[in-house]
Amino acid sequence: MNRMLSGMALILGSAAALPAAAQVALPMATVVPDGTVLDVNATGRVSRTPDLATITAGVVTQAPAAAAALSDNARRMDAVVKALKAAGIAARDLSTSNVGLSPQYRYAEKQPPVITGYQASNSVAIRFRDIGRSGAVLDALVRAGANQIDGPNLSLSDPEAALDEARTQAITKARARAELYAKAAGLTVARIVAIGEAGENGGDRPRPMPMMRASMAQADAETTVLAGETDVTAAVNVRFLLK
Repeated sequence: MNRMLSGMALILGSAAALPAAAQVALPMATVVPDGTVLDVNATGRVSRTPDLATITAGVVTQAPAAAAALSDNARRMDAVVKALKAAGIAARDLSTSNVGLSPQYRYAEKQPPVITGYQASNSVAIRFRDIGRSGAVLDALVRAGANQIDGPNLSLSDPEAALDEARTQAITKARARAELYAKAAGLTVARIVAIGEAGENGGDRPRPMPMMRASMAQADAETTVLAGETDVTAAVNVRFLLK
């Protein structure tokens, strides 16, 4: 008995003396399901007409002095904001997106740059809940003095509802694909073991370019923004048990 205990102590002592790199962890027990596991990836896609447009518009001014550039910019930006409010844009849909002031330089060979003036910029982000009106507001912005416009970026005001529909569609596709594989293998789908969302996005949203349409009543053309459609997608990973 003492010899057996001594032998066990020797073995344990030798294991403890091994360097950490030489010690191998015992494998974890693996639970094998009573059947065949099938992993399926599927994507659901639905189309919606955007009902929200975001446009960034502002004023860029230049002057020899920084204070003059800012003052002129503030005056012209005030006219732009007033034009937006006169067009019916609510205060909650207007937010300042950028205010900037930077020096302008003249460069000459083998000479240090010389400041020739300053450039001031101020822009606001505008949300349009009626995309059909955004073109007319763009024209009003330019008439009011805006000389920098970016957009529109079109989106959905309630993307979750479209995403939920895409998710449901993705699960339906995954189930149908699993049934196909099971039938081909001579099995049946017993149940779903796990579901994971691989990712979601608002779909491919190419930025629509404002289109110009001729106006018989005015000499100038009017800007028209076409909403088109956007795709909303949801991808899922589903693990099935086949028997």
